[in-house]
This record gives sequence, structure tokens and C-alpha cells, in this order.
Amino acid sequence: MIEITTELVRRLIHSQFPQWRDLALRPVEKSGHDNRTYRLGSEMTVRLPSHERYASAVEKELTWLPNFKPLLSLAIPAPVAKGTATDEYPLPWSVNRWIEGDTVTRSNIRDQNKFAEDLAGFLKELEAIDASRGVPAGPQNFHRGGNLAVYDNDTRSIIETLSGQYDRRLLTEIWELSLATRYQSAPLWLHGDVAVGNLLVKDGQLCGVIDFGTMGVGDPSSDLVMAWNFFDDVSRKIFLTCMNFDEDTVNRARGWALWKALITFACNEKGSEASNWGKQVIDVIIGDYKKI
Repeated sequence: MIEITTELVRRLIHSQFPQWRDLALRPVEKSGHDNRTYRLGSEMTVRLPSHERYASAVEKELTWLPNFKPLLSLAIPAPVAKGTATDEYPLPWSVNRWIEGDTVTRSNIRDQNKFAEDLAGFLKELEAIDASRGVPAGPQNFHRGGNLAVYDNDTRSIIETLSGQYDRRLLTEIWELSLATRYQSAPLWLHGDVAVGNLLVKDGQLCGVIDFGTMGVGDPSSDLVMAWNFFDDVSRKIFLTCMNFDEDTVNRARGWALWKALITFACNEKGSEASNWGKQVIDVIIGDYKKI
């Protein structure tokens, strides 16, 4: 990981965009893992990949987000400028318009069922955009939209380590069900990381979606993980019903959610916020699966 500091970002701004050198610069409260984000003045943000594996997202967002913007009803990042690599910071970076809103929590939305409908509506708008020239799923977006089986060995290994904490056979059954089918339809645009940290709320309602770094075209099932990561039983059903996919797609989506929860639970310190989140999602997935 590259060490990114306010001083480094200030030097980059001063050298490449001197017209903004007098604007206030400060890190945002929830900056993320793949990128570091800074508020520049009152109307812009600076976004810098934290590792070279995330760097390709810069060009991808600069290319596609301006095309998406007029076709989507919610606010998304609007690129302003592209920063170039230097000896001090060896990756491309970007400046974007600031989007007003707070990171979604269960306490700052007025109606979880309405939130589920609104999120589904946004994703359907994204899927409706012409994907014929889009960026195929693959290593560039960590296979979101691609074949979940690329994570088969890792997932089975983690399931084995959790024997005694969870029913290994049940987790394996859920996992194998997610791998039983492949997406057979035309590729669709997907966001790639539909998670609470990338959804913004204003006045109790969904108002914006950020961080399209893992977007691509392919199987949209990975964009459904919020069904288990955030929603309760009622809003989960509303969300999945609004998305209107078949049972196989929902099964693959559950697999994406399980994979993420397993690695988060097992690969972080026990009792940490991340590990507790992973355990909670595993429990939700198991409880929901038993109702099928």
C-alpha cells in the first residue's frame, strides 16, 4: 500500500493544478480501502488509488462516468481532471465533483423498504445502459460480473477453517449452489461494489452512488449482495423482487455475499469491526437460506 498523506496530496495539487492551490484540503471521514479521498474546497474531491492494483479504475471512471451521468437518476461522481504519476506518487489520480450526502446507515434512512426500491431502481437504470463496448469482467475489477468460481479454492479453504464454528456442510451446500449455474444472457453494466460505504443518503433517502472503480460488464449477480449485507427479511424480498432476476441469479448473488463475508470474518482480527460484520452477514445468509 502507498502511504498517502495530506501533505503529499497538497504537493500534487500545487504542482499539477496550481489554480486550486489555495483551496482547503482535508481527508474525508470514511476514505475507503482501495482509494484515499480528500475534500478539495467545497465542490471537489481528490481520489488516489492506494495500490497499483486499483490504478486502472482511474481511467475507467474518467472514460465512462460522463456517459453514465445523464442516464442515471441519482448523483454519481463527475470527473473534473486527471492527475498524472510522479516520482513521489507513481499512479494516476483524479479530481471529481463533491456529492452532498452521508454514508448510508440503518439509522439515517427513513424507510428501509423504500430504500430497497430506490437502490433496485438505480441498478436497473445502470443495467439498461448499452454494454456492448463495456469493460469485461476480469482481474481489473476482481472478477465482479465474471465467474465466481475463481474464488472457489479460497472459499472452501476458509469454510474448512470454520468447522466447529459453523456447519461446514451447510456452508458448502450454499456455496456449491452458487456455482451450479453460469450467466447465459447478454452482459450488463454492473457497479461492482454495491456496499454501504458507496451509497449516500440525504434527507433520509438514497441520493447518490460513488466509487465505480470495480465496474464492468457481465453477470449482474454480484451487485445484489446488499440483500444480505444490509436489508432485513422484508426489504430483502422487496429488493430482490424489484431486481426481477431468476432464482439462479439470486443463488449466485448469495454466493458473492457469502464469499465476501467469509474472507472478512476469517481474515481480520477476531472481535474487530470487520470480523464482526463478516460473522453477522454469514448468520444472515444461513438464516435466509434455511427459509428457502
